[in-house]
Amino acid sequence: MIEAAVLGGIPEVRPGDDLAALLAAAAEPLGGLRPDDVLCVAHKVVSKAEGRVVDLRTVVPGDRAQAWAREWDRDPRQIQVVLDEAAEVVRADRGRLICRTRHGFVCANAGVDRSNAGGEDRAVLLPLDADASARRLRARLGCAVVISDSFGRAWRTGQAEVAIGCAGLAPLEDWRGRSDADGREMSATVIAVADQAAAAADLARAKDAAQPAVRLRGLGRYVLAADGPGAAAAST
Repeated sequence: MIEAAVLGGIPEVRPGDDLAALLAAAAEPLGGLRPDDVLCVAHKVVSKAEGRVVDLRTVVPGDRAQAWAREWDRDPRQIQVVLDEAAEVVRADRGRLICRTRHGFVCANAGVDRSNAGGEDRAVLLPLDADASARRLRARLGCAVVISDSFGRAWRTGQAEVAIGCAGLAPLEDWRGRSDADGREMSATVIAVADQAAAAADLARAKDAAQPAVRLRGLGRYVLAADGPGAAAAST
């Protein structure tokens, strides 16, 4: 059985806040965190604590950002931030920029998001190194940590949470070479453990209720004694 429990009472996180202490305190009413727990944390609170927040009033958009903003009726400041964060613009279409980030993720707007940013003229960026962020939280909290973000999916409607960082959790389980229930050898099955943990946690919380962290229990067989390879191991 897998159990998902939302950590409540986490205040608005600001740059420099001790996020690990806030998460630990929020977990106490639920009985705290055990070594075989997996704590899934929305990347925005991690980014906010690490200062990965941009005040759009300080952004000067360039010609490219201004041209796209006029064409799409968008905020040129936000487009400029997206361009600054993107290693490559893969596609620009109908007001959405599909970008490859410096981390290697391919996602909308290079992960730049104004939703739940904590202010009208603020935009939240992805952590510089979400695996490193997860390792730091794990060292303080004593359980596996997944840092997640919402990504769209090719040829599918809607977004799903994926792991952009993790520590103490096997991000993948490789079933290639094993036999299925009929005895047939599997040649392509690799289970996206960290992504599925992130998605499961997201079903337990509300997007509009300031619930950035969910404790998962029942995934102990995937929990590692060490930090492990991180979510980077799941990127291609």
